[in-house]
Order: sequence, then C-alpha cells, then structure tokens
Amino acid sequence: MPTSDPYTFDDLSLDHIRFHVRNIETTLAWLIGGYGLAVRAVSRPGAGSGAEAGARSVEVGANDISIVLTEAVSDNHAAARYVARHGDGVADIALRVPDAAAAHATAVARGARSVAAPARHGELVTASIGGFGDVVHTFVQRPDGAGGPVVPGLRPVPRDVATLENRLLSVDHFAVCVRPGDIDDTVAFYRDVLDFRLTFTEKLQIGRQAMTTKVVESRSGDVTLTLIEPDTTQERGHIDEFLDDHGCAGVQHLAFATDGIVTTVEDLRRRGVAFMGTPDTYYRTLPDRLVPTRYTVDELHGQQILVDEDHGGQLYQIFAKSVHPSNTIFLELIERMGARSFGSGNITALYEAAERERSAARDESQAA
Repeated sequence: MPTSDPYTFDDLSLDHIRFHVRNIETTLAWLIGGYGLAVRAVSRPGAGSGAEAGARSVEVGANDISIVLTEAVSDNHAAARYVARHGDGVADIALRVPDAAAAHATAVARGARSVAAPARHGELVTASIGGFGDVVHTFVQRPDGAGGPVVPGLRPVPRDVATLENRLLSVDHFAVCVRPGDIDDTVAFYRDVLDFRLTFTEKLQIGRQAMTTKVVESRSGDVTLTLIEPDTTQERGHIDEFLDDHGCAGVQHLAFATDGIVTTVEDLRRRGVAFMGTPDTYYRTLPDRLVPTRYTVDELHGQQILVDEDHGGQLYQIFAKSVHPSNTIFLELIERMGARSFGSGNITALYEAAERERSAARDESQAA
C-alpha cells in the first residue's frame, strides 16, 4: 500500500481540465469556433473504461491548455449527474504529480475524500480526491515527455496548425465561488492537504456589495485558485447568483494567459466572441489612476480591455460574456507584465465608472 510523502506536492502542476457538458457539439463550437482551440483526441461514444465508460469525450487545447469535454451517453455516468445538477461546468481540475499513488495516499491521510483509488492505464497512473463543491482533483502521473491524449481511452487526431499559432498560452487561474462562511475552510484544505500557499487576501467593497477574496497557489506556482466568498450582510451580487444557479461551490470562470491581449481580443471578436463592455468613463479617467506601459489608452479603449497594477507591474484583462444558459461559467483573458494580483482595482474602477455614467444619464433625463 502506498505511503504518504511530505514532498509529493512540491512539483504539482496543472495537467488538464475536464468539463462535463450536455452537448459536446455546442461546446466545441464555443471553444473551437470562438477561441481557436483545436481537437487533439477523441473517444468512441460509450467505449473505454473508468471515466470514459458510458460517455463520449473530446480533448481540445492550445499550447499548454488542455480541456477534456465529456458528454454522458448513459444516465448512470457522473457527467449526467453533474449536468443535471449544475449544467455545463468544470468537474475535474486534474493535477500532474510525480507519483499519483503517493499523492492520493498523502491527501487521504491528511483528510481528503477518496474518489478513485490509484489505477494504471498503460504508462499513466491516476487517482482522484474530492475538492470543493462537486469538483474533483485527479492526480495524473505520466512519463516525462509522454505524448498522446491527456486521459486514458482517447485516441489522438492530427494536430491542427492553429494550435501552434494560438496566442492563448496557459491557464492563469481558476475563479472559484464558495458559500458564505466556507472560504477559510477551503483555504485550509488546500494548504493542509495539497501544500498550497495563501498568497493574497482582500475584502472588497463595491457600492452596496462586498466580497472576500483569498488566493491559494501550489508550491510550483503553476496552479492558482482565486476563492471568492460573498458578504451576506451586504446587497446580493453576482457571486450569490452563481451559487444559487450552480447549487454549490464551483468554478465561475477560467482565465487564459496570453502574450498579446490586444491582438488576441481583435482575433476573437472576428471569430464572434462577445466580451463584457466597459463604460467610456473608465478610459477617460484611467490616466488619473495609472499610465499603461505596454498599450496606449486608445488601444485598450478600442478593445474594451482593462488595466490594473500592483507593486510587481501591470496586468491587462477582459472578460467574455457567458454562453451558459445560467451564466455560471465564462472565460477571461489576461496578460501579465509583472503584476501578480487579479485586477481588483478594475472592479472598483468599473463600478465607479458605471455609477458616473448612470448619474450623467439621470441628469440628462431630468434636464430634458
């Protein structure tokens, strides 16, 4: 029987993300048609074993981004139960480790719930534990340099050249909404079980709404979870709505890192991706808050991109509109120029800009 290892999580990194979806074709249109991800591997519907039995899966990706979409073809499959409760969403944040059996033993010894015992699939070894809400973490052990599909049971397809040209590089972070009162226990789980570090804490007041954010990061720095808890003493907001619609803690959005956000956003808009708008007032008052270093205010304004800064530098970000029927999952693009924070200054600035626009519109209406 494997024994726990105090150093097993030192080199933990993100392996892949599994989405459970109601209809793969619809999700492929979103990620391939909109974001230019390419199909990397597919399964035969209902074939395979383990997580692939009773389901159809397709792996898509670009650069270091790997996403496995799973649609149940049997009512008994975990994807069917997940979708019935939540709709489409992130069901598994899979973590690559040097020794999956040791990672599983260590996590369970530290209090994690075992979901799947260690199992060998050819060269791969996997094991799973429960994370937050209905999200699990599958530990993946794979030989150095091993190619092919990221999960057992899929067969590779020829790589599309678009995968090499895509400027979506990696997953910057996961934004996770947790129920009121749960954020400290969630931080403790990742700190005590998986050796994550608490790197950032902030209480944010936005008008009559408030939230607490705590960021946990793996020792390697490769996996970052931005945990968000609503303040129930204040007015309800979008975090409360997510928790109501999703039914429990879950991934609200994924942030993809890019090295050229203006060009990337231009390309995605041509592909039909719709982004959340930004009031013109935000850009008129931007020089009072900071001076962008990589892009001009006009360039940012033209693509509705936000900018923030911290002691390390600047970051540029934009949020796409959700295509989920309940708005419970969406994507963010982010480019970091030294900054390690997550754009909290933008939240406040956007709120203030929106308030100024509403006030101006109200004044115009009264004057008329």
